Amino acid sequence: MQLRITHETRYLYDQPVDYALQKVRLRPLDNPLQTITDWTVEVEGGKIETSYRDHYGNHTDLVSITPETHNLIIRAHGTVDTVDGAAGVLGPVYGRAPLWHFTQPTPLTAPGDGVAALASVLATATDPLTGLHDLSAAILGATPYQIGKTAANTTAETALGIGAGVCQDHANIFVAAARVAGLPARYVSGYLMMNDRIDQDASHAWAEAHVPDLGWVGFDISNGYAPDERYARIAVGRDSADAAPISGMRMGSAGESLIVSLQVQQ
Repeated sequence: MQLRITHETRYLYDQPVDYALQKVRLRPLDNPLQTITDWTVEVEGGKIETSYRDHYGNHTDLVSITPETHNLIIRAHGTVDTVDGAAGVLGPVYGRAPLWHFTQPTPLTAPGDGVAALASVLATATDPLTGLHDLSAAILGATPYQIGKTAANTTAETALGIGAGVCQDHANIFVAAARVAGLPARYVSGYLMMNDRIDQDASHAWAEAHVPDLGWVGFDISNGYAPDERYARIAVGRDSADAAPISGMRMGSAGESLIVSLQVQQ
């Protein structure tokens, strides 16, 4: 399937900004499930200082803001050819980060009683793959999809306590629980072509666990199925902070407004 994607992030400041630096992970890369036909990242109100591959293999652009600007626009667009991932199986694809690195908790995925209880689902399963599907269903049952209940810095355990969340929360909970059970797991950010719309409010997120004899296998907890040819992946990491499409910092007291526009279509 050929996916055409346009993703624009617009930062609006109520007074001039002297300094800001953003890590931009908005360049998808070739892998067994996708081939990048063309892709461009454009910046208005700033510039790309340098580009590099981070320790997870993500292509990262370091973007600085033009001093005294009121606006910063980061626009990514291009075409990705995807294939059906055979029930979400990426396979034995490895980078510089070893598997044990993906068994370690992070501040966002530190397990508490709620995560530990969910992890028990894996202990009673007949095999790891079945257990992971059961875990995905249990997470969605415990935290139904609901916008506005959590924030970017909400931890997996907190989202469980709230009893609601979005795809970011679901993926963080999944990797936290899988790690409690001893399975390497990671967070994936990317895009999903929805069948009923082209315009979307935000990019998508899902999770992957490493299964013996299969390699990395994906689970879209929020939608209850395995990633297929409608998905394009951008970045991976131990949690949502590692794989965020854009993250960074700025200096000064300027107020900030954020407008995101995203289109994914065939």
